[in-house]
Amino acid sequence: MSISAASSLRFAATLLGTLIVGSSAIWGACALWFQAQGARALKTLSVLLWAGFSLTLMIALWHGRTAAGLMTFTAAFGALLIWWQRIAPSNDRIWADDVAQMTTGTVDGNRVTLCNVRNFDWRSNTDYTQRWETRHYDLDRLNSVDMIVSYWTGPAIAHMLISFGFDDGEHVVFSVEIRRERIESFSEIGGFFKEFELSVIAADERDVIRVRTNVRGEDTYLYRLRMPVSAMRSLFLGYIDEANTLVRTPRFYNTITVNCTTLVYQMMQRIVGYLPLSYRLIFSGYLPGYVYRVGGLDQRYSIKELRALGRISERARESDRSDTFSADIRRGIPSIAPRDYPTSGA
Repeated sequence: MSISAASSLRFAATLLGTLIVGSSAIWGACALWFQAQGARALKTLSVLLWAGFSLTLMIALWHGRTAAGLMTFTAAFGALLIWWQRIAPSNDRIWADDVAQMTTGTVDGNRVTLCNVRNFDWRSNTDYTQRWETRHYDLDRLNSVDMIVSYWTGPAIAHMLISFGFDDGEHVVFSVEIRRERIESFSEIGGFFKEFELSVIAADERDVIRVRTNVRGEDTYLYRLRMPVSAMRSLFLGYIDEANTLVRTPRFYNTITVNCTTLVYQMMQRIVGYLPLSYRLIFSGYLPGYVYRVGGLDQRYSIKELRALGRISERARESDRSDTFSADIRRGIPSIAPRDYPTSGA
């Protein structure tokens, strides 16, 4: 091997080592920031010490100490991973009021009892009357499922709710939520680093939709889903099973892999079989287009028309605390009868 070739090889190896150490160091710094115990000053100190250690080793790589630098960093990073793996989710923390309880359900034939259905009266994000209720539902009366998509920051990011309707006009909404501690606020980055646990909340529409449209000013859309009654029931029971499982076995929320969209996707796969993967499962704001392309929305209209018909923000603000809130927000949205789940591909 010529001298120039050997030099190029050493340069490439050092550059690769630097990239590996650098990316791992960034991950480690974020993990320490979000999970290190103690006051903010201690978190800052731990991140600075880790950053200084990683930078020193990267400098060592460029001074010809590649093997020693990589071995030292590997040992330190391995210890960090052991600490990381030992961080376990818990249901025993001081939670924010809106996720303080966890919904559970029991099924007796066609009768379902949901405990801890949230029905808050929201006046602002910090001013509200708390109500957690026990409600009963008859699966024989289940006749509709709606997808509600609420945007709070740009077109790509949205929160998804699934609302189940019964023939007496009653609705119950399931929402996959981050379970924040009382001192925490939502962070997309923190969602990658075990910052939040996961919860499934069942709620009244005047709570979970109204807080987004009327209190937080989010832009919210309702889409009626094309599903046979058997699939509606399976999805409803799937939510109950997921909620009960989370009570027994807490789980961390993850911004990409375990969120309000991916859990529903996994439940629907169990019900209808294969569903194609799509980037829209990550960028949840584009989810209505995905559901439309697999045939899950009303095919009599274009997705653009369904979006215009389904914009419920203004109707929700006008209805506000009305007893007819659920009917008011659906005014002008064409209903569809339950039917066989379509098999068209995306």
